[in-house]
Parts: sequence; structure tokens; C-alpha cells
Amino acid sequence: MLAPASDHTPASLLGTAIAKLRRLPGILWRWEAMFKGVEFMGSAEFMGRPMVSVARGSTLVIGDGVRIASATRDNPLGLAQPCALRTLESGAQLILGSGVGLSGVAICAGLAIEIGEQTIVGAGAVIIDNDFHQPCGEWGWTTNCRTGARPIKIGRGVFIGTRAIILKGVTIGDRAIIGAGAVVTRDVPIRGVAAGNPARSVAKI
Repeated sequence: MLAPASDHTPASLLGTAIAKLRRLPGILWRWEAMFKGVEFMGSAEFMGRPMVSVARGSTLVIGDGVRIASATRDNPLGLAQPCALRTLESGAQLILGSGVGLSGVAICAGLAIEIGEQTIVGAGAVIIDNDFHQPCGEWGWTTNCRTGARPIKIGRGVFIGTRAIILKGVTIGDRAIIGAGAVVTRDVPIRGVAAGNPARSVAKI
């Protein structure tokens, strides 16, 4: 009786080995994040080097089992940029619950952003609770990220599609789905499905 043929070709085996090697520097990126002031609540996996900054007097917490993909090949779509995790002002809070998954995502908190456990945020999505700039004088702009900022709260088990944008003051309920490319400017209910620009609830699961 013939043994079943292996599904693994030499090329796929080589790819798997290279993928494992790419994950080895992840411990360095964790140490770098800790040095910058990130608080870890358990294990976390770094695939590629994210951009991390923690403003003096602010809080950035990464829960147990969080996966942060920043390398180009660590997402089927390919990543155009690393993850950017930033607190921008004293007193700001950015909290990632246990099991959160991020791929090339930009999250910038001037006030407060909280993402619930097991939520997945797709490639190139943006989550920002502030406007970054305020008018100053006749034509100038400040870099004040606190004025006008409003907190964002994203529930548990949410799926946020690729290149979606979540804007300030939004609450997204548990188990909601946000469509690819959606621009979310208003709350999404528990188990709601929102899509479009501006995003509107189109279904419920």
C-alpha cells in the first residue's frame, strides 16, 4: 500500500522555515515597546517591527495573546505599512484586550481608545480619536491632539475590514462587523454590520 503523498512541496517547506525565522526578532520589538513604556498583560506576538510611541504620562496596554503584524508578508493582502500604536498626549489611554489581532493598523489616541478581546482589525485600517490639528491664528495649525478628542470603544469579537477608518467618539458593539473601506462616524450596535462612506448599519447578525 502506497503512503499518501505529502501536501508540502520543497518551496512551501522553505517558505514555512523563512516565516519562522522572520518571527525571531519579535522578542526585540517587545523589549523595545517595554522600554518605551508599553505595559504587557501577558504574551504578545510581534511579526515585524511596529511604530510605537507612548507620551509622557499616558498609558498603552497590550493584553495577553495580542498579535501585531507589521511585516509585508504577514498578511495575505500584503502590508503597505507597519502597525503604528501611539498615545499622543499626557493622560491618553490606548488599551488592546486579550487576543486582539492587528495587521498594518494605525491607532492613535489623544484621549482614549479601547479595543475589546478577540477583535480583529484588518490590513491598513485607521483608528483615531482626535483631529491631530486645530486652527491657530489666521492660517496656521497647532499639533494639539487633546482638544476636540472623543473616546473610541470597540467591543469584543469585532471584525474591522481592510482600510476601514474609525473616527472619534464612536462606540462599536460586541460582535459587530465593519466592512472594508468603511468610514465609521457613528455608533454601531451589538452584532451590527456597517459599511459605506459614511458607514451605515446594513444588517444585523
